[in-house]
Parts: sequence; structure tokens; C-alpha cells
Amino acid sequence: MIQTGFSDAQGALFDPPPRDTGGPVALPSYIRDHRQRLRDRFVSGGADAVPDYEMLELVLFRAIPRRDVKPVARRLLDAFGDFAGVLSAPRARLLEMDGVGAAVICELKIVEAAAQRLARGKVMHRPIVSSWQALIDYCHAALSHKDIEEFRVLFLDRKNVLIADEAQARGTVDHVPVYPREVIKRALELNASAVILVHNHPSGDPSPSDADIAMTNEVARAGEVMGVTLHDHLVIGKCRELSFRSEGYL
Repeated sequence: MIQTGFSDAQGALFDPPPRDTGGPVALPSYIRDHRQRLRDRFVSGGADAVPDYEMLELVLFRAIPRRDVKPVARRLLDAFGDFAGVLSAPRARLLEMDGVGAAVICELKIVEAAAQRLARGKVMHRPIVSSWQALIDYCHAALSHKDIEEFRVLFLDRKNVLIADEAQARGTVDHVPVYPREVIKRALELNASAVILVHNHPSGDPSPSDADIAMTNEVARAGEVMGVTLHDHLVIGKCRELSFRSEGYL
């Protein structure tokens, strides 16, 4: 017999509805029914079948098993804008939200880490020419919602296969210290032939600053001396990115 919904074996993803024993821990029927309907809709229709607030409810079910999670989901979305903004929100700010504790933060950060790992898996050890859009998607997943600047370096081998992705520095809301000599030194340690620089602008505007341009030129010159090519420098904003090579800065 075919059954709809989740089986007991899927409890690792969602908490199963508690048995209604009439005791004080039983979920009210309207909450229990809502959870099951939402799970069924997600299973049958996928992510496209549920808006952001309901997707967030699905994530919160495990962290808040005995209460209606809809008010918490709404407050989180009002505070952080969208589903991605909630997942990537700083822990300190999440803790300020009514109804959010350690369990909720843990669930959110598990989903965030899973999304980033999935995106990273689509580009690591693959030629960047054939996976450029996947690379852009990964950079957005990793950086576009951060509230401080982070500088990453993507290291490529002679066939332009991505062999390493490393965070080199973290800074403030509008500045991150970068040392071109260290970038090239690390490339040589990894036997990389080329690099792609990536950093984010928390303001949302990916337009490069004069400091961004000067630093990029320094890395390019240092790499030329040591035989390491600078392929590009990507600046990641909230909704779009800027490529130094496409814009003529390289």
C-alpha cells in the first residue's frame, strides 16, 4: 500500500507528529494538521510549492516541536528580509529575536551550511570554464548576505580546475585587509597556476573602490613575477556581482 507523507525513517529531516494522548505535551490538532499539510505539500510539489515563510516553518518544526512556529517565521522574515537573509543572519542578532534560542539557531545554521556545501560541491575540482555560473552561484551563497567584508581566493591548476577555495581575511563593514604577497605565496604552496579573487560588499553595491582596484593590480603584478595568473576579481553584492575582467579593470 502506498502512503503519502513522511515515514518514520525520515525523522532525521522532520520531527514526526506527536501521538495525541490527551496529555499536556500533545500538539493542538490545528497545529498538527497544519504541519502535516505543509509537509505533504512540500513533498509533492517541492520548494516551488511553498513560499519563504512556509519553507522557514519547515526548518523550525524540529527546533520548536510543541508550538506554532508561524509567528516566529514571520518575525524572522520581517527582520532579515528573505529566507536567505534569515539563514545567514549573525547569531547575535538572531538571539535578539523573540522565540529564537539555541535550537532554532542550530537548525538555521545547519541549513545554511548545507546550502553552501551543495553549491561548493558543484564547482570544486571542475574546470571553471564549464562551471562559471555555478561558481558565481557559490560565491553568492557564501558571501552575498554577510554583514562584514570577507576576502576569498580560488586557486586553479594548469587546466583551470578549481583545486582550493580559502578565506584569506575578514574585515569590517567596508574594509578587509589583503596582502598580495600572501596570496601569491599560498598559490605557490598549493602549486596553483592561477587565482580568482573574490570579496563581498555588505552595502550591496559591487562597484569596486579605489582600494579594490589598487589591491587587484598589486596581486596581478606579484603573480606575474612568480608565474601565477590572476584570472579575475569578483565583487559580490546583494543581488549582483561585478567581474573585474568583464568590466575592463584587468
